[in-house]
Amino acid sequence: MRQKRSRLWQIWLPADLENKGTATMGERQKFLCGNAVSKGIAIAKAYRYEPLDLKVSKSKCDKEETEAECRRFQSAREQAKEELQTLYAALEEEHPDQAKIFVAHQEVLEDEEMTEETENVIKEDCLTAESAVDTIFNQYADLLKQVEDPLIAGRAADLLDVKARVLRLLLGKEEKRLDHFAEDVIVVAHDLLPSDTANLDRDHVKGLITEVGGSNSHCAILARSFSLPAILGAEDAMTQIQDGQDLILDGLTGQIWLDFSQEEKEQYEQKRQLWKKQIEEEQTYLLRPGATKDEVKIALGINVGSDAYDTAGAAYDFIGLFRTEFLYMENDHMPTEEEQFSVYRRILEGAKGKPVTLRTLDIGGDKTLPYFSLPKEDNPFLGFRAVRYCLDRKEMYKIQLRALIRASVFGKIKIMIPLVTCVNELREVKVLVEDIKADLDRENIPYDKNISVGVMIETPAASEIADLLAKEADFFSIGTNDLTQYTMAVDRGNSKVAYLYSVYNPAVIRSIKRIISAAANENIIAGMCGEAAADPLLTPLLISFGLKEFSVNASSILRTRAQIAKWTKAEADKVADEVMKCATQEEVYEILKRYQR
Repeated sequence: MRQKRSRLWQIWLPADLENKGTATMGERQKFLCGNAVSKGIAIAKAYRYEPLDLKVSKSKCDKEETEAECRRFQSAREQAKEELQTLYAALEEEHPDQAKIFVAHQEVLEDEEMTEETENVIKEDCLTAESAVDTIFNQYADLLKQVEDPLIAGRAADLLDVKARVLRLLLGKEEKRLDHFAEDVIVVAHDLLPSDTANLDRDHVKGLITEVGGSNSHCAILARSFSLPAILGAEDAMTQIQDGQDLILDGLTGQIWLDFSQEEKEQYEQKRQLWKKQIEEEQTYLLRPGATKDEVKIALGINVGSDAYDTAGAAYDFIGLFRTEFLYMENDHMPTEEEQFSVYRRILEGAKGKPVTLRTLDIGGDKTLPYFSLPKEDNPFLGFRAVRYCLDRKEMYKIQLRALIRASVFGKIKIMIPLVTCVNELREVKVLVEDIKADLDRENIPYDKNISVGVMIETPAASEIADLLAKEADFFSIGTNDLTQYTMAVDRGNSKVAYLYSVYNPAVIRSIKRIISAAANENIIAGMCGEAAADPLLTPLLISFGLKEFSVNASSILRTRAQIAKWTKAEADKVADEVMKCATQEEVYEILKRYQR
């Protein structure tokens, strides 16, 4: 029998919202599209935010003026630190995890190497303080922007935010703020820096729209923390939207309505109220354990990209993916054992006894560093990267593994190996781990004797030999983003073939089922840390297949827990039976959409 859709689903999309792209009404645009990074509905007037003009041309000073310019730079640094401390204090009580963003900003200002480089440019090149700050900060930000991993690339915004703060102080300009409005508004901007977002008037700002940015940016993280609907990456928003224009921001579909009837507005008001009701219902799951309707226990974890991780609204059971790359990307040198140990210890102590899965260095390919010797490759995604690089540079790899193992006395660590394609890679890593344990024993350094070593299943090869890997791995974690990309032989950035990139493709679905079954046969846990874990359409499939750990972004924890609680194993099996008979991704999607709860 066909499942009855909830009333919420019946009005989820007005009929014309099923269309993709930009709709038009005669000469007028009806809506713009962007990335819905924080869920919700907002209906209010647009406020176009134009930041201060802080463009700096390279200007020189006389040699005898360089010491004075250095003093100006140091004075601006100290003022900037004081401002950041104020921002931190304003956020720390209500949003302690998000307040860490501004601790990270202070650390940028305190970075000795960046400070030294800036002063050297002033002294050696006779640049003004403004020009030197602009030059050095841009160099570091450009390095991060080159990385395809959005979590790491997004850290460039932090550097640019700090740069803007220091430049504003050097130029003597008054800060533009978004902390006071007389009426409800939706803020529209080309971009919003973390400090812009932290200062928002949360009584009157009802939504955010930017032309750039993604789901892992600090703007997105803060918006989710504030339960503020946000659409980022809406191209031409500043061109198409006028100041004071009535807008509807649909943070569920990523659509911004520029022109709408009273009837459409009323539809959206109804949709907004139903969404509010759903959020209230989800809050009831805050203290509930993860489980299906018939009490099959399922653990809920979060994915994080740095030690200033986003835990907004997250009553999580574990950290399912901690990306260690950020530690390498934010340095201009190979992090030492002690530097790494300090970070890993901090992560474990912050988790307060909850298990933490740390993915070992996933560098190479799209993630290059000037202090790493990486050959130029025609196809870096299929080349010398991740575990392949690490096993070729064992002494470097052992530094990370030793830091991880030493940190294990401060919490429950699980070591995860990325991009595994054969059993030998797992075996080699395990040998290194045992060698390091033996060294620590000789040195009388404590560690967790039972530390787990598992595999991130993200290649077709690993999927095909999942039964063999399961005999030697302590756990599996399915990375659906790369698994989908590699299974379908699709470059996600190529618009010509992007239509093939779908987790709903039967090849991907069958691969996921095979991986979970292989883990179950060997009595090891199979989790999922890819975006698919938070997809409500896939929830019944994953329950039916036997997935025991869902690791999602912090903002998706409650929604995922609520979705899991709506299904019994038998009900999920019925959906899975139908899906496994499908021949196309379109057929899979239609079945899952029909059963959505």
